[in-house]
Amino acid sequence: MFAVVRTGGKQYRVAPGDKIVVEKLDGNAGDRVTLGDVLLAGDGGSLKSTDGLTVAAEIVAQAKADKVTVFKKRRRHNYRRKKGHRQQHTILKIVAIGDHKEAKKAAPKAEAAPKSDAPKAAAGKSAAARAKETAEATADQHEAIAVAGTPTENPAPNNEKAAGAEKPAAKKTAPAKAKAATGSTKNAAPAKGGAKKTPKAK
Repeated sequence: MFAVVRTGGKQYRVAPGDKIVVEKLDGNAGDRVTLGDVLLAGDGGSLKSTDGLTVAAEIVAQAKADKVTVFKKRRRHNYRRKKGHRQQHTILKIVAIGDHKEAKKAAPKAEAAPKSDAPKAAAGKSAAARAKETAEATADQHEAIAVAGTPTENPAPNNEKAAGAEKPAAKKTAPAKAKAATGSTKNAAPAKGGAKKTPKAK
């Protein structure tokens, strides 16, 4: 069963066994609290009447939220105000919704039988049987090593002539082209040093 309750101006959907963080409520850890403002209640897919329905909760702890910094500034007026705030909270554990309480979970049964079979089976084996198993294991390991170490077949052709034939000579490459001769300098601009200097005006 679930219910929607309102406390501290906020709404929470709760079920038996849930833990919620609400605005501060009076009380110490371990105290019982009743939330009477139930807005909605239901069981599975069907809704139920909320007339006289209450939610019983237990205070787990009184706590504070993370610090919030409030900073105000008005530019060009030399106005700055900095203030911190930590909201106080109460952690609640929902005990029951009306007559419905949290269903207790059954403790898992310890499976000791399968674990105890292995030592008995090992104890029942004789020393000769254990020695035989170790010998077989080592033989399998040696076989695996031998297979892994064998070389692969030669991929060369079976024809001896083809196998012994020399590789064809590489094609002769054309000689690199000679660098292009530098062009004539007949039409080139004269060098700076050779330029005629004009006489300075007196």
